[in-house]
This record gives sequence, C-alpha cells and structure tokens, in this order.
Amino acid sequence: MADIVDIAVSADCFKTLVTAVQAAGLVETLKSPGPFTVFAPNDEAFAKLPPGTIQTLVQNIPQLTRILKYHVVPGKLKKTDLAKLGSVTSFEGSTIPIDCSEGFEVKNATVLTADIEADNGVIHVIDRVILMG
Repeated sequence: MADIVDIAVSADCFKTLVTAVQAAGLVETLKSPGPFTVFAPNDEAFAKLPPGTIQTLVQNIPQLTRILKYHVVPGKLKKTDLAKLGSVTSFEGSTIPIDCSEGFEVKNATVLTADIEADNGVIHVIDRVILMG
C-alpha cells in the first residue's frame, strides 16, 4: 500500500492539491506515519474557488498551510467513525462538522469517495475546498 501523498500523486484528480501541499511544505508531514484522515478536495473542487484564489494562496504560504491543515484530522477515521463522532478537530485547530444523515458531508462539502485506505491513514475525496469560519 502507499502513503497519502503517493496516492494523491498517482491519482489524476489531485494535481492542484498536490501542488498546494508541496508549496506549503507539508509533503514530509503527510508522508510520516500519522495516522491521518484527509478530506481531499479534487481538482474540480479547487476550480470552484473564485478566480485567482489559488494563485493568491500560493503567494501566502501561512494562509495556504492553515487551509490545508484544516483538511487534515489526526487518526484514521473512516466514514462509520466520523458518523458516530458528528464533528472532528482539524490539525489547524478548528472543528469540522460531519453529517452522515443523508449521504456524507464534511462542513459544506460532499464526500464523493470515502475510505480510500493509505499506509498512514485514510482519504475522503470531497467536492469543494472547505474554508474555516
């Protein structure tokens, strides 16, 4: 099995996320033993952001890092675990609400693919970038 970064790099749908993680210097963290739960926005999710947002974030590494850390939770939490919890605390420090009553939602994003196993955690593919606040 591969780690979270290797899975993201090998998938065609995470090019923007991989670029952002590299820019923020989080590759080594996400390759470490973890375990981590990553809510991974696909390229279409990043495309939904207002024009220029990604370029602005890449030029503001502290803000980019904060947003990326908001998508990562300590532990290996599958959909069933998250459904029981109802919310989780991200590495950034904020609470992320989880709603599995109809489908699988993480704050304002819908989970497109759940429970992608990695050596050091689990990935849930989401349809939009979740922002703090």
